[in-house]
Amino acid sequence: MGMAMFQQMQKKMLKIQEELARETVEASAGGGAVTVTMTGQLKLQAVKIDPEVIDPDDADILQDLITAAVNEAIAKSQELQAKRLSVLTGGLKIPGLM
Repeated sequence: MGMAMFQQMQKKMLKIQEELARETVEASAGGGAVTVTMTGQLKLQAVKIDPEVIDPDDADILQDLITAAVNEAIAKSQELQAKRLSVLTGGLKIPGLM
């Protein structure tokens, strides 16, 4: 790979990372009781909780719903990253690119 091609790839990579910082994914748990919004760079942006699931006597359920929603959002964010990066790598998985 020549230097010019490498620099072009680097520019594309920066552009993709900027786009991922702006793009968001949403995931929910408990039929929408907890909804999480995350950027394409795995940054948690928002957590919405339906007041009906807030039970002071049973915090475990709420904690489980938040955990499930965050984990799903992480998976969706990673899928989005892979999709955007596949343009750059031609579908090859290059370790350490993100």
